Amino acid sequence: MPEATVVVLVLAGAFSAGFVSGLSGFAFAMVSLGFWAHTLAPTVAAPLIVACAACAQIYAMRQLRSGLRLDLALPFIIGGFVGIPLGAWLLTWIDRESFRFAVGIFLVSYAVVMLALGKTPPFHWGGKLADTFIGWTGGVMGGIAGLTGATPTLWCALRGWSREDQRGAMQPFNFALQLAAIAAYGWQGLLTEEVGLLFAIALPIMVIGVALGVALYRRIDDAWFRRIVLWLLLVSGVTLVL
Repeated sequence: MPEATVVVLVLAGAFSAGFVSGLSGFAFAMVSLGFWAHTLAPTVAAPLIVACAACAQIYAMRQLRSGLRLDLALPFIIGGFVGIPLGAWLLTWIDRESFRFAVGIFLVSYAVVMLALGKTPPFHWGGKLADTFIGWTGGVMGGIAGLTGATPTLWCALRGWSREDQRGAMQPFNFALQLAAIAAYGWQGLLTEEVGLLFAIALPIMVIGVALGVALYRRIDDAWFRRIVLWLLLVSGVTLVL
């Protein structure tokens, strides 16, 4: 049985990340890393994150299935599938502290600028080819640390997508890449007994968090959704940097 401190942090991270994921459709990894990176080895934290995040997406997609946009998600998914194996391979080689710091600085910078500027005119260059490339970056980051949704969510915001389109595309994208990451971790032998035990501990409280997040999502409009996403990115970035 894990130590009491580990169990408390796993439960706190699972509930917090589940709530944020249910509300925004992404950010499970960014929130949970703020709790789990303190006590769990990278090779334990990454598989635990993607396994929990995939279950969170299943629940949320069942609740909001009428809004799923597979047509928008497909280019991201194709690029992400190409990036996942590279990220999973890099997991055992890359300096994760430097990676977290770089991603954190990027998220903080983006969120601060966008909050200061307010709503900016959307741009439409690149088309589906650009979507595929952004999906590839999400796949690489997902393989390294479960951060599948960071760059695609920023891209959707820059394009000015509504909260329905953004969430409708990102939920199936994140779910597909999380399944691919789980397969890659299994191939590398990272789905250990420790990961399974921590997953069993985290799952029930995570589902409660997701349910509360989905309930709140149904009560907010596009403007509030945009502010919430930007603040979540800011807090997640600060957490990664610290």
